[in-house]
Amino acid sequence: MSNNYITFPEIDPIIFSLFGLDVRWYGMMYLIGFAAAFWLANKRLANTPWNKDELSDLLFYGFLGVILGGRVGYVLFYQFDIFLADPLYLFKIWTGGMSFHGGLLGVIVALYWFARSKQTSLLVVGDFVAPLVPIGLGAGRIGNFINSELWGRVTDVPWAIVFPNAGPLPRHPSQLYEFFLEGVVLFVMLWWFSSKRPPVGAVSGMFLAGYGLFRFIVEYFRQPDAHLDGIYGGLLSQGQMLSAPMFLIGVAMMYRAYKNNKS
Repeated sequence: MSNNYITFPEIDPIIFSLFGLDVRWYGMMYLIGFAAAFWLANKRLANTPWNKDELSDLLFYGFLGVILGGRVGYVLFYQFDIFLADPLYLFKIWTGGMSFHGGLLGVIVALYWFARSKQTSLLVVGDFVAPLVPIGLGAGRIGNFINSELWGRVTDVPWAIVFPNAGPLPRHPSQLYEFFLEGVVLFVMLWWFSSKRPPVGAVSGMFLAGYGLFRFIVEYFRQPDAHLDGIYGGLLSQGQMLSAPMFLIGVAMMYRAYKNNKS
């Protein structure tokens, strides 16, 4: 293996402390993602029947869905054995651990509640929110990178990085792969596609299909959690098992949206 690799810089996960409260880079990334989503949503607010107060409510409920669903999903999808031994582990958020797939389910519940309260459909709300999500996803992956977590598999590519707590071998910076695909590429795709006024449900479908595909690809470069390495015969990771249905559902939603639009 080549010795020409990059050593991860020493980055303090804590930006600063204020009155005994640590402000961390990972939390800051969540705030940046939320602020960017709010700004982008305001740019398209004129094309919706909602006002600024309703928009604030929508994004706030969505943010809660991300946090609560992300934690529950992480525990159930990735740490279920720990949860069975200690059910209170679900509430130990200071130990870390968030799942995108759980956060997605949490957001869907929040959007469904908002849609019912405004007497509109979940797909209409989902189409509005979907293009806003990749910014937060990308920011979260930068947070993962700064925290030196969720690193990739061992490799000898020229841009390989030696991460702290990951051993002496260079690895794929899979967090940056996800930042590019889930954050940058998916955002450009959805923002452009949604500007073309596609039929209801098509934007939501593209989000599910796009994320599912990109996550499935990156999982080949991402190191699985130690206790999940080798599951499903080593052919698929837990992330791929959760992402494949997203892709299929997303494609089906897009097909149905255009089919219904023609009828």
